[in-house]
Amino acid sequence: MKEVTCPHCEQVFEMDAAGYADIVKQIKDSEFNSELENRLKDAQEKYMVEIELAKAKVAEKKSKEAANKDKEIEKLKGELESAEYKSKLEINDAVSPLKEELLELKNQISSAEKEMALREKTLAESYQIELKSKQQIIDLKDDEISRIKDMKSKMSVKEIGEKLEQWCENQFNLLRASAFPNSYFAKDNESVKDADETKGTKGDYIFREKDSNGVEFVSIMFEMKDKMDETKGETNKSHLAKLDKDRKKKNCEYAVLVSMLEMDNELYNSGIVDMCIHGYEKMYVVRPHYFIPLLSLIRNEARKSLDIRNELAIIKSQNIDIENFQNDILDFREKFGKNYVSSMNNLQKAIDQIDATIKKLESVKKSLTTSGNQLRLANDKAQGLTIKKLTNKNPTMKSLFDNLNSKKDEK
Repeated sequence: MKEVTCPHCEQVFEMDAAGYADIVKQIKDSEFNSELENRLKDAQEKYMVEIELAKAKVAEKKSKEAANKDKEIEKLKGELESAEYKSKLEINDAVSPLKEELLELKNQISSAEKEMALREKTLAESYQIELKSKQQIIDLKDDEISRIKDMKSKMSVKEIGEKLEQWCENQFNLLRASAFPNSYFAKDNESVKDADETKGTKGDYIFREKDSNGVEFVSIMFEMKDKMDETKGETNKSHLAKLDKDRKKKNCEYAVLVSMLEMDNELYNSGIVDMCIHGYEKMYVVRPHYFIPLLSLIRNEARKSLDIRNELAIIKSQNIDIENFQNDILDFREKFGKNYVSSMNNLQKAIDQIDATIKKLESVKKSLTTSGNQLRLANDKAQGLTIKKLTNKNPTMKSLFDNLNSKKDEK
């Protein structure tokens, strides 16, 4: 037995070894429980601090990544808008002068068409005037024919001259200076034969005339037959084939037979006779008094025809220029269309790439959102963590906490 003094009441009482050991055990158990409780509390507080730190770090990382993602998306959207705006400006800059040029070209076409219509109208009016003038000339010629017929009945071969060729040449020379200053009219002295001919042939006279540019616009082969040839049994028709052949050999456009044969034939006495009905193009038979009138008529009509041909050549040239111009416009449209399609394809590729990048960022955003949800669930679980849940499946720890709680209740 040992004496033990109480530290509170100072009462002395005896205690054996078993009681002493029990007291020591109680003291040790109390210290152990207190130490365990403090350590569990410190562990729980440390765990909560670590959870809060982890949550803060994850939230900060998520916030930064989300902000960076939003900035990247805004940047890409800005680049896309800038690319679209730049493309529109480039297209507008390229198209604007072309539109102006196209408008100017359309105006030129319109002006050319108006000018062409005016020229056609002018030519038509000129043609009508020429027709009226021609009719007036024909009327005058008819009067002259009537007068010449009357003169012819009173004239003899002797009055015309001993030789018809000389008489025609004299008639021409009288008017050469005034009416035919730039014309050629002379004897045909060169005989030409074909491959199947043994002897060449030639006409009597050739008439030619050129314009100011040296371009020949009329040529006539003349054959003169006086009344003496009629004694040989010759007729006007008997000379047509040779005259047509001589015309072709000397490259003349027209052929004229000035004839005094068949003086009683009213066909030849009525005026100018066109031999095309006998198969001879551009060939005429006239009496001597119609020599100068027919020459003047053929020459003047050829000159008018030349003027019309020149006008038509100018119009044709203008038409060719307009056609070339239209072809240039079509070629320009085709090339511009190709450039526009290429530009739009490149722009679409850029848009597709930006869309793909945005989709990738959206996927990253989704992943971060999922990670945030997982952290939120972890935090909810940490907030719901209690001593009871920790010791639920641990009997030893549950017994210790139960004893600790019961002692607290006793106090």
